[in-house]
Amino acid sequence: TYSWSNGMSGSQITVSPTTSSTYTVTGTNSSNCSNTATISVTVNPLPNVSASANPSTICVGGSSILSATGANTYNWSNGMSGSQITVSPTTTTTYTITGTSTAGCTNTSTVIVNINTYINITATANPSDICVGESTVLTANGGSSYSWSNGMTGSAITIYPTSTTTYSVTGISGACTGTAAVSVTVNPLPTPGTASADTTT
Repeated sequence: TYSWSNGMSGSQITVSPTTSSTYTVTGTNSSNCSNTATISVTVNPLPNVSASANPSTICVGGSSILSATGANTYNWSNGMSGSQITVSPTTTTTYTITGTSTAGCTNTSTVIVNINTYINITATANPSDICVGESTVLTANGGSSYSWSNGMTGSAITIYPTSTTTYSVTGISGACTGTAAVSVTVNPLPTPGTASADTTT
């Protein structure tokens, strides 16, 4: 018979220690003679695995770099491996990384890559207040290409409005779009007055 120091009995037992532990077993034969033996189980800590995405929000068609730290080897839920991988999801996706330490212990972490369909477009006019016959430059930022409501394209356009007008611009970056508006105030020219001359000499 066998009696273990953790209160269990039998020639074979299963233990799940949380820290390194030493177990003593007392064996007794049919003559009621007994002896003891000890065995140590080393418990290695789990790796502190963490993951990040840069950037964490992308447009469809864009890519994000996933990075993991805290372990020796890494396996991702999409089948890729390595401490750093590049992904291009078409929908918001959660990736799980399993990290393995040199002792063979594993731990996991997750990271989310969000898919955005909207980008922040801004538009300005310089100057925003002109007189009839003068020009102003409209400038858009936040995208890679731009289309204006007057049919022109480009990040900066020069216009000659004849009346106060609001212009809208659509910016595109990959599969993401965004819009903005800017107003230009056009002031009329002053009405000429009448002139007279004193011809008396």
